[in-house]
Amino acid sequence: MTARPGKGDELVDLLISVTTGARPALSEHCVLYLVGRSASDRDVVHVTEGWTTKEAHAENFASAQARAFLAKIAPLIEDGTQYQDEVPVGGRLLEGWGRCG
Repeated sequence: MTARPGKGDELVDLLISVTTGARPALSEHCVLYLVGRSASDRDVVHVTEGWTTKEAHAENFASAQARAFLAKIAPLIEDGTQYQDEVPVGGRLLEGWGRCG
């Protein structure tokens, strides 16, 4: 997704906020949630999610909590979002890798 000019940092902070605090807002069915950004354009933000099932994903995004969160990020986004289906075939995720940038 592309943030409105100069809003990339705010969008990233909001997207990451669902993973922090005493009660993270992510569903237990969300097994992967990564926020990244373009190396050349700080207003281009990428979110990669992995869910236990397609149904769990749909149920989560139908919730009032998810709709409220989407309403918070909508004013920060310039061009809407693009969704892509992906099936992981390999790789690695290091726990505790921290926040880059």
